[in-house]
Amino acid sequence: MSTPNPPGSTGKPLSQQAATLAERAADSTESTIRATQSVANEAFDRMSDEVEDARRHVAPLLNRLSAQAETAARRGAAAVRDASVQLREKATHASDTTIEYVRQEPVKAMLIAAATGAALMALLGLLARSRRD
Repeated sequence: MSTPNPPGSTGKPLSQQAATLAERAADSTESTIRATQSVANEAFDRMSDEVEDARRHVAPLLNRLSAQAETAARRGAAAVRDASVQLREKATHASDTTIEYVRQEPVKAMLIAAATGAALMALLGLLARSRRD
């Protein structure tokens, strides 16, 4: 005599029911995995599109900023060059003026140089003494 099936049973043996449930669970898992992969792929595609859009918008801005920086660097170099030329001209003028003064007033120039030298020596002497103390 066979054992009666429990209530709510399909009449299939328990091992066959377990195999059917395992197969359904595997199918459900595969379906979930495919759906998750699809959602992830769509998200990555959207993210890739957004990154590409951002790159397209940022590239012209970077080019513009680069051009402005290059222009500013050129202006700065030109300003330094101009200042250097002006400083050289002023130094040459001061040198020429000094030479002319020494030619016209050699005694005064000698006295001024001696007084300047004496003042510098006195200053150096004071500094040397203050460091020793």
